[in-house]
Amino acid sequence: MRKPKPPMLVAAVVLVLLAGAGAWWLLRPSPDQPIVLHGNIDIRQVSLAFKVNERIAEMRVEEGDRVARGQVLATLDVTTLTLRVAKAQAQVGVQDEVLRRLEAGNRPQEIAQSDANVRAAQADARMAHQTLDRLRAISQGTGGRAVSREELDRATAAASAADAKVDAQRKAHELSVVGSRKEDVDEARAQREAALAESAVAKQELADAELRAPIDAVVRSRLLEPGDMASPQRPAYALAVLHPKWVRAYVSEADLSRIKPGQAARVTTDSAPAHAIDGRIGYIASVAEFTPKNVETEDLRTSLVYEVRVNVDDPDDRLRLGMPATVTLPGTVAAKP
Repeated sequence: MRKPKPPMLVAAVVLVLLAGAGAWWLLRPSPDQPIVLHGNIDIRQVSLAFKVNERIAEMRVEEGDRVARGQVLATLDVTTLTLRVAKAQAQVGVQDEVLRRLEAGNRPQEIAQSDANVRAAQADARMAHQTLDRLRAISQGTGGRAVSREELDRATAAASAADAKVDAQRKAHELSVVGSRKEDVDEARAQREAALAESAVAKQELADAELRAPIDAVVRSRLLEPGDMASPQRPAYALAVLHPKWVRAYVSEADLSRIKPGQAARVTTDSAPAHAIDGRIGYIASVAEFTPKNVETEDLRTSLVYEVRVNVDDPDDRLRLGMPATVTLPGTVAAKP
């Protein structure tokens, strides 16, 4: 068999290249051709747990129930929590009385009693000094024979003790007139504030015995039952947030320049292909990634793509978490730099 001549080989290669270029030109996607993306419905979820450790008394909603913001979903046994509130309030009452007593000072009767104690001490001191003077006079008149040295020492000590008692009673009377020290009043006021804080904590724990929905949602899972021990680490419910919902899809780099945030989109599902839902592109990833294995695309699964979130309005609540969805974007022409 004769080998083709070089010019003929070159001509054949050129013809093949021209045919490939022509086929690519005819089959290339038009800028005005809609972009079709495939993805899944995604929603936010909330795990709700009680803030206190108590036994659950009631679970009021079931899986699939719609709940409104602020609605009570579950309650705890409040016996112990109610007793804590009562104890904390009693402590506040005690500290109130202590502070009131220190701020008011001593009563007039107490001041009068203190003054009487001073006068009694003064009388005892006069009596002690008179006894000492009499014993000294007798000792001097008899040359120390009628009164012993021991008796004189005892009388001298009694007079000194009586004088000291007078000083003590006089200081006590001055304190009763002046009233409480500022430091004592400040300490009592601080203890009262601490008691008020403890009371507020107890009341908040009692209020936290009701588990309320933080937002309009649908109950996805009921994780505990009455009689279970609740704690902040054990969610009682898992809620699916109704709004917003979005489709998590992926776009190839070739179509990346044809989409932009805010662009209108149409979303359909396999269960209702004839009922499209309006949506808009809300987020376009700035970093490429490999296509997840659970995403159906027309390109190779190993191709680098960019995540796109298409926000949808679903007032009839037809979309469910993980549901496959198709996103159709109208064709656009890439903006010129």
